[in-house]
Amino acid sequence: MSDARSGATRLEGDGKRILMIYGTPKGASFCHALGETYANAARSKGHVVRVLALGELQFDPILHDGYEHSQTLEPDLLDAQREIHWAEHLVFVYPVWWGGVPALLKGFLDRVFLPGFAFKFRGRSQAWDKLLTGRSADLLVTLDTPSWYFRWIYGAPAHRQMVRTVLGFCGIRTRRLSEFSPIRTSSEEQRQAWLRKAEKLGLSV
Repeated sequence: MSDARSGATRLEGDGKRILMIYGTPKGASFCHALGETYANAARSKGHVVRVLALGELQFDPILHDGYEHSQTLEPDLLDAQREIHWAEHLVFVYPVWWGGVPALLKGFLDRVFLPGFAFKFRGRSQAWDKLLTGRSADLLVTLDTPSWYFRWIYGAPAHRQMVRTVLGFCGIRTRRLSEFSPIRTSSEEQRQAWLRKAEKLGLSV
């Protein structure tokens, strides 16, 4: 297999091709600290890690006409599709806001995970082909809500959305979903422990 950028041939035994997607508009956050720790650990094991910081991309996050009419993809989104095709393993790092993923990440999914790219319906039937099958994903998710409350009281809507109705729908198998919460009241000691957890996740890809 070839690296889409360098054209270098991947040899047997080489590391995985990993794409890390920061789903927050913020330029610096604990999400970024988690992602950088994960990425550095993965690189130390010989994996190739590329990064998409959605807050740095130029695109309209609104799918104005739904899927009834095509909407021209901006260059950054075309690049994102190429990167997703290149990757064997995806890492989504994002906070939960109002029980769901940030609007920027939702807009990215709406614009990029399109019919013909991520999935394809079979005629007029309810059956569909999962066009991104064969890829795996890790989700690193920060919350201010305690994990138990988010799961048992709110029903973990953001988790179900990402794991089942987005990634699973397109054939991407979520390997691990790791929560880091509550962020707002966490101590420096707790954050260091979470960073160590992110490091272990990156080492075990």
